[in-house]
Amino acid sequence: MQKAREFNLLMAMIITGAVMGGATAQAQEKRVTEYSLDQMIITATRYEKKDVDVPASTVIITSKKIKEMGAKTAAAALEKTNGMAYKSFGPLGASMGTMINEANIRGVDNGTLVMVNGNPVSWRGKYNLDAIPAENIERIEIVKGGGSVLYGSEAMAGVINIITKKKASNTATVGFGNYGQQYYNTNVGDEKLGVIASLEKFPNKVEGLGYSSVNYTKLKGEIRTDIQDVEKNNVGLNYNVNDKLNFMYNYYETKADYLRYVSTVTSTTSGVEVGDQVNGREYTTKQHVAQVNYNDHNIKASAYFNTGTVESEGLTYITSKGAKSTSIYNTREKNTTYGADVQKNWQVNDKAKAILGVTYQNENYKSLYAASTTTPKDYSRDNWGVYSQWEQAFNDKNTGIISMRETWTTKADGDNNYSNFSAAGQFVHKLDEENNIYASVGQSFIMPTFAQMYGASSSAIPNPGLKPQTGINYEMGWKKIVGKHNWKAAIFHTVIEDNITAKWNSTSSEYKYVNEDFKNTGIELSCDINTSGPMSYNYGVTFQNPQAKSEKKGYWDRKFGRVQLTGGITYKKDKLMSSLTGSYLAARVATPSSAESYDMKPYLLTTLNTVYSPDKKSDITLTIDNVLDRSDNLSHSGSMYLSTPINFLLSYTYKF
Repeated sequence: MQKAREFNLLMAMIITGAVMGGATAQAQEKRVTEYSLDQMIITATRYEKKDVDVPASTVIITSKKIKEMGAKTAAAALEKTNGMAYKSFGPLGASMGTMINEANIRGVDNGTLVMVNGNPVSWRGKYNLDAIPAENIERIEIVKGGGSVLYGSEAMAGVINIITKKKASNTATVGFGNYGQQYYNTNVGDEKLGVIASLEKFPNKVEGLGYSSVNYTKLKGEIRTDIQDVEKNNVGLNYNVNDKLNFMYNYYETKADYLRYVSTVTSTTSGVEVGDQVNGREYTTKQHVAQVNYNDHNIKASAYFNTGTVESEGLTYITSKGAKSTSIYNTREKNTTYGADVQKNWQVNDKAKAILGVTYQNENYKSLYAASTTTPKDYSRDNWGVYSQWEQAFNDKNTGIISMRETWTTKADGDNNYSNFSAAGQFVHKLDEENNIYASVGQSFIMPTFAQMYGASSSAIPNPGLKPQTGINYEMGWKKIVGKHNWKAAIFHTVIEDNITAKWNSTSSEYKYVNEDFKNTGIELSCDINTSGPMSYNYGVTFQNPQAKSEKKGYWDRKFGRVQLTGGITYKKDKLMSSLTGSYLAARVATPSSAESYDMKPYLLTTLNTVYSPDKKSDITLTIDNVLDRSDNLSHSGSMYLSTPINFLLSYTYKF
């Protein structure tokens, strides 16, 4: 009965949007097209282009939409996007050290390139999507499908580009909620200089957010994970030197305590009992992001510097063999990337345009000395790239785009250098001014990271022989704007060879990165509806069949989930705005490292956000996450990481 009510809630959100939006469309067929629905996008082609004319599956999340959703960071805004899943290990997106949160696009869990203002911010293939406060985000552009030809390694499944505001919003926010939650944010400045600072706390313990089976030599059973004292700090600065040159800096720090206890004992030879503490660790991440961006339309150039330190520290009471023994666990690593990107644009004639660019990046990975890392490691390499693109309008209705990239590395340890040539082709047919169909095919690749090749912690087995990951994405799509509706549909097929994935060994409590093959075929449909009344809607549906085949299994095994439904309803009238959003992932499986996949129950993520504005200078906001108080497993491996129970934040914002 409870499951039926929860499913009916999400279906009501989607069906209501479709039915009421459809009635609105009939009433507005004779109206002039609302061009405000068709926004401009930069990420897909590296220059500004109308979204409806872009031959790729795209999503644009505006600052207005982020506010309606009640999202405090980019991570919260992305978790209910059609065709995507965002995995979080705890409240406020708390990360478990290097087990960072993941943005999964079309079932690919390691192929998302995350950028800020077009510059990569990933560190060793990981990223902190909660590092940029929502108050500092102008919009988020998402391009699904391979993006390596234009952006290089990591963009196997797609690209997320977080574009920050160039002007300060001059607001101050304070908020409080259950579990001792606290939220403070201020954003001050003018058109020249803006400074933002935020602090989030989730201090109270949340029990049973993770469960994992153990098969130790002296202990077999299950371990429970509790989380407490989650805290995040952000400080950012944006300086506009002039209308072409901009400087941005952001400092991010997060920490959380993970406490593990024995929850089930199947057998033991060391006297371990239910309730015994396995370990207690504090995970800390500190990250600096700095970048300079120049854009005069014909020439775009950027330079960036990213550095971050991750540390885990605490006492261990039960060893990986299941024996009682107290010891100190402490690992530290530092990742640094810096680089530059220079791009030249040409308007060749009234029917052709071209771009040519070069990129350079230096990667450095250090496993720092600590109690559990007695032999520090230091690896670095240089990454180079040359890319080009030609767009040709054959006539008023047909346009083609060809892109190419050559990427290579130098100065890698042990001469583990790589090179890759990739290409993409796209075609757009204009049915009318706001109604296009497209087709595209593109190659993508991912180079193994240092952490994957040389070991990221005491539980990671080095694998310096990892192969680069390569793939091809095929896609056909349709985009249309009619009245107040913005329709998007896509059919895709993705094939990846040597997909880099982590395989966990529960007996030795170690994991190793290995290569496997991956494929997925699916269809996506989404619609944004803005009526002339107080209601607006959006919904999305994805059907897919992600599968993987490893050398150990030797057969195609299911991954992730086959059916995803997303939806949102927003009501605005006078001083009140209320928005309900949800994401439902069904036909799910968990895919252990060695055993066959097994079915999991669907998850349903819901958020209710209500804003009351008593005057032009004030907003009172109530945000409720996990409205149905579900205990859903958000992981797709053999482990279990559950959604945070229902929680709320009541905040007040003053605009000055």
